[in-house]
Amino acid sequence: MSAPFLPVSRQDMDELGWNECDFVFVSGDAYVDHPSFAAALLGRLLQSKGYKVCILPQPDWHNKESFMVFGRPRLAFLVSAGAMDSMVSNYTANNKPRSSDAYAHGGEPGHRPDRALITYTAKIREAYKNIPVLIGGIEASLRRTAHYDYWSNTVKRSILLDSKADLLMYGMGEHSILEIASRLKEAARSPEGFVEAKTASKLLRGIRGTCWRTGKPAELPLDAVRLPSFEEVSAQTPEGKQAFAESYLVQEANTDAISAHRLIEQSDSRFVVQEPPSLPLSQPEFDAVMELPYTRRWHPMYDTPAANGKIGVPGLEEVLFSLTSCRGCFGACSFCAITFHQGRRIRTRSADSLEKEARELISRPDFKGYIHDVGGPTANFRHDACKKQAEHGACTSRECLGAKPCPNLEVDHTEYVSILRRLRSLPGVKKVFIRSGIRFDYLVLDKDKTFFRELCEHHISGQLKVAPEHVSDKVLKLIRKSSHGTYEKFAQEYREMNKKLGKKQYLVPYYISALPGADLKDALEVALYLKKTGFVPDQVQDFYPTPGNLATCMYYTELDPHEKDCSGKMKRLYVCKSGHERRLHRALLQFNKPENRPLVKEALEKIGRKDLISVLSSKNGRG
Repeated sequence: MSAPFLPVSRQDMDELGWNECDFVFVSGDAYVDHPSFAAALLGRLLQSKGYKVCILPQPDWHNKESFMVFGRPRLAFLVSAGAMDSMVSNYTANNKPRSSDAYAHGGEPGHRPDRALITYTAKIREAYKNIPVLIGGIEASLRRTAHYDYWSNTVKRSILLDSKADLLMYGMGEHSILEIASRLKEAARSPEGFVEAKTASKLLRGIRGTCWRTGKPAELPLDAVRLPSFEEVSAQTPEGKQAFAESYLVQEANTDAISAHRLIEQSDSRFVVQEPPSLPLSQPEFDAVMELPYTRRWHPMYDTPAANGKIGVPGLEEVLFSLTSCRGCFGACSFCAITFHQGRRIRTRSADSLEKEARELISRPDFKGYIHDVGGPTANFRHDACKKQAEHGACTSRECLGAKPCPNLEVDHTEYVSILRRLRSLPGVKKVFIRSGIRFDYLVLDKDKTFFRELCEHHISGQLKVAPEHVSDKVLKLIRKSSHGTYEKFAQEYREMNKKLGKKQYLVPYYISALPGADLKDALEVALYLKKTGFVPDQVQDFYPTPGNLATCMYYTELDPHEKDCSGKMKRLYVCKSGHERRLHRALLQFNKPENRPLVKEALEKIGRKDLISVLSSKNGRG
């Protein structure tokens, strides 16, 4: 029997016989009771430990009364902007308002504020004095220290300071939220029955996966590593940008739970202390979290049409019939923030747990026989990059898989193949797809071609999407991706495998335009390759400088933190920043579109390649 939803109203509380709740979880997303949504996952986890949790999804941030519907929570408010940074959710890569929001009722935009953590926390403070407010999720995790903010084109302070929250949780929050809840519960045994914010801010120090603040130097841990101050990294000078890049390098080297140190960042007279990351979940813990009694539905309040006439929450459709099999990624692409949020260590669920969830999906009346995905950040990672990581953590100065794979990298798809075979043999399953990212460079390294063959034979529906991102090896090295030659080798093996199987299946490569370090000549290199291969993409992603990744650091500083020039300083990079030039880059990658022809002509003239205007203006392949 399905478990009831967590309470979303005072009436729900009354029906449960609750006079008060322990936590109110404020979320920038609509409430979907599925483990892909943090409010549901952490809410269910707390519930399983005996805590009373209410969900406040997408509250009206203009009015403090909307934050008071449950009364004052006994322990704390938990606040998340949702599954995405609120600015990414609200604006495109070219800073235009989005026309939809996959995590809102009916997909309607406008239901979460810009900089949601700051706005929500301010309203909670208006509603209740001295209540502990704890922030977490992607927005908190990737803005936990000073960070470049693309939308204001400035370096901003840690969001812990700007929001004035009492604690910031970063990374995957299961371990930290339970430790926090335990400490608050113990403190609430006082005669007053609740914990004041000032007490909580001190009580919750020293918990892995959190950041706390203080204005007293004497309270700072002596074993911590000092980052450059906010004043240093925010200075609009060459020295300031150098300091920003240096700070990024230190933070990047401290993302592994085993090897990381505490970090301290000063801002004026205040300090943010970052504790080491939480220890990854063990496999039994991961299984248990994913097997909590989720209804796997959006809340019934979304069954009525939104203002746009649509029902439900579109974001559920992408994950409803998918299985999360892993967390973490040792790919370390420069434009991805997974290493800052989930880390490079791979955590996996057991085959038994995945089968159990698959059987639940099969029992649903709306299941049509298709499991849409079995994966995670990278679907074909099922174990750590090497055995050393279990004891020493991920290396702080070496890439596992990137432009040059580490010699210690262990490539093995055996367990993943076994799981996929088990799932596709279940009665009622017609097909098991793999739609989350496949690292083709990792696949190419596997001398055993069993997974490659079974991928093509059983787990693709006509086309396989992969992400070479670019064709210039200079750019690929900057973004920590394998060489173009590696992609070419994979593409050839893919064609040969499908020919051997008698299948006609396409390869759909994904490219990013205007990456840091890429100029118009590099964009032209992509265009000419696309012309040669007869494929021009319908969609191209413009590089989006979001917080918490190396590429954004490069974008802002125009430096390559990992490369030094002959004088010992970080190498300068060319970075495309103007809106018009970004359009030129994009147009070259989509040169077959008639509306792009004037821009293609302009770009070619700008780089002295008028001779190619007629070449890129002719009809080309399929789009």
